[in-house]
Amino acid sequence: MKEQHLIALDLDGTLLRNNKTISERTKSVLASLMNLGHKIMISTGRPYRSSEQYYRELGLNTPIVNFNGAFVHHPLDSKWGAYHSPMDIKIAKDIVEALHAFNFHNVIAEVRDDVYFHYHDEKLLDIFNLGKPQVTTGDIRNFLKEDPTSLLIHTDEAHVPLIRGHLEEVHAEVIEHRRWADPFHIIEIVKKGMNKAVGIKRVADYFQIPKERIIAFGDEDNDLEMLEYAGCGVAMGNGIELVKNIANEVTLTNEEDGIALFLEERFKVISA
Repeated sequence: MKEQHLIALDLDGTLLRNNKTISERTKSVLASLMNLGHKIMISTGRPYRSSEQYYRELGLNTPIVNFNGAFVHHPLDSKWGAYHSPMDIKIAKDIVEALHAFNFHNVIAEVRDDVYFHYHDEKLLDIFNLGKPQVTTGDIRNFLKEDPTSLLIHTDEAHVPLIRGHLEEVHAEVIEHRRWADPFHIIEIVKKGMNKAVGIKRVADYFQIPKERIIAFGDEDNDLEMLEYAGCGVAMGNGIELVKNIANEVTLTNEEDGIALFLEERFKVISA
């Protein structure tokens, strides 16, 4: 086998097509690389409960990065360990308190796979119900009892910069905040220092794969650190300009088998 690589894949807008499926071509290429001994992993902002189906569909046997690095574990090996880095509950409640001076639709707190809704919301419930989490609805300031893995703020597009400005001004030293891609105008908050690069470094160290043999694919601002950290950061053709600017390479879009095309050319493998 040629030198072993670690290939880290974002999900939405990257591995997944717009209909949230993985193309047969991409699955074939990834299977070929796994058969050659390379390590394929998922690195996503999603919780595990809504990424598990893709982990199993690809037949992976590696750790997975969820919540943008705030939770890292190995689904098939409990001895590997689970690395959970939640944000402080007091900070979370302070943010919810301050939000009432802004315009927002809802706040969602996640503690690993438990979900807390500030307000009842049928549309968001459908989205967050994947994996059948335990759902609690009511004022997060009263119902949240432990440090959350992440905090999500749902608002209108026009209010995203205002709320992010407040978070930067008041809480920059203790949290990281990201924006979800359209059509959801959601601000995602995790503990300071948590990002996908932290997660893939932990996995790479475990497999003793050096940074120069890490390839990472992404499309959004929560992929920036991961693409910068990897020896080869690859931006999707549908990615935001900031991601394309920092990436080493740009491939085709998630609808055009961008991952498969890049890996076929890089490793000289042919999809079935």
